[in-house]
Amino acid sequence: MSETTITPKANGPLIVAGPCRIVTPDGRELRPPPRKDGTPAQVIVLCRCGGSATKPFCDGTHKRIGFTDAPGTGAGPATPTG
Repeated sequence: MSETTITPKANGPLIVAGPCRIVTPDGRELRPPPRKDGTPAQVIVLCRCGGSATKPFCDGTHKRIGFTDAPGTGAGPATPTG
């Protein structure tokens, strides 16, 4: 059995290499989009910026919106003050 590795790309998506399944809350399995040349994807690329039109898969929106994974710059939960 092959090992699965998840690697966050700097300021980009999560790269999932190895066997995995993506299942919706209602149990439906999602197939990753094919590569640009039409061949099946060898890795799964998951959106991390929240802006993809093909969620949960990455569509490159992170580049257009200037997504950054630097601490303190993301749209994380608000920190209460006072």
